[in-house]
Amino acid sequence: MRSGNPALNQNTFLDVGTGHVSVGSAEAMSIEGTVNKTAFLLVLTLISAMYTWRLYTGPESIPALMPYVWGGAIGGLVLALVTAFKKQWAMYTGPMYALLEGLFVGAVSAVFEARFPGIVMQAVGLTFGVLAALLIAYRSRLIPVTENFKLGVVAATGGIMLLYLVNIGARLLGFEGMGFIHDSGMLGIGFSVFVVIVAALNLVLDFDFIESGVEQGAPKYMEWYGAFALVVTLIWLYLEILRLLSKLQSRD
Repeated sequence: MRSGNPALNQNTFLDVGTGHVSVGSAEAMSIEGTVNKTAFLLVLTLISAMYTWRLYTGPESIPALMPYVWGGAIGGLVLALVTAFKKQWAMYTGPMYALLEGLFVGAVSAVFEARFPGIVMQAVGLTFGVLAALLIAYRSRLIPVTENFKLGVVAATGGIMLLYLVNIGARLLGFEGMGFIHDSGMLGIGFSVFVVIVAALNLVLDFDFIESGVEQGAPKYMEWYGAFALVVTLIWLYLEILRLLSKLQSRD
């Protein structure tokens, strides 16, 4: 069982060193518990996002925002990696990740909103709309989560992340990088549509993986880990939708 989300892999719900998990029902992971914890992490993300959102007053305020942007992005990445290796810490690292990513997301959103008024609410609405639609489709078994489907999404996700890393590395070295990633032409828009689709399909894999954990009787702390993983995917999906909408609006 695999997920395109780097926070979820084939060993996520296996007890360390023992294989299958065996715990009492009161101590086992549940769908309801994971949903509640996901909602809690999203509220924390929103709270910290509102803080940096209000700090943005125009282009002149960007230098003052950069410590929050870089601190949120780098700190969130570090916590995500720690959580991926120490799943038992998710109840502590998950909330910290949400708060730090919120700082980054809030600042980025404010900059986009200043340039394209109304774009943030559109992106938020589309993100949760996609979440709801895919959850319904998954629960209705309209999307068959086969092994080939999983491998395809995992491969596409890995390719996108590698492309982003190469582009960042090229820019740091003084090269132009891959212009189509940011370009608002047809190629750039097509690329963004593809990335949004892949990010959305990762939600399907996450649903499937969490459901498998519940069926296997994974320990209670895995609710926090599952919630953390869903928030990772949702933030990625939101940012990609925001990027896509900005490209579309810049063509008007």
